[in-house]
Amino acid sequence: MRRTLFALAIAVVVADVPSRAHHSFSAYYHENQSISIEGQVREFQLRSPHALLLVTARTPEGRLETHTAEWGNPRRLGRQGITKDTLQPGDVVVVTGSPGRTATDYKVHLKAIRRPADGWSWGGGRRR
Repeated sequence: MRRTLFALAIAVVVADVPSRAHHSFSAYYHENQSISIEGQVREFQLRSPHALLLVTARTPEGRLETHTAEWGNPRRLGRQGITKDTLQPGDVVVVTGSPGRTATDYKVHLKAIRRPADGWSWGGGRRR
């Protein structure tokens, strides 16, 4: 009986490992590079495992592109004062971060953001 319970306990721990695993951002983003995107918030999703910010920006040629900015964990962002109401559709923002490894995916790992209209900003893991 003891062996069975021990084996069951080990199986539960091993089965839980993948759910706790976290990917490396460098697998998906050029972490040694930085880009800035200015555009309008289309949608802000404060959800696990990472918050997502969709920003629509105009290219130099005049086309509209929607970029997906992957932000931090919502629990950590909440401790820094970020709520579901922090960013609203239509807000003009400047997002700075690491570009995605596939340029046509229009993804960025968000490192800093500012809203010029009222001076609000966040960056470097700190809310300003």
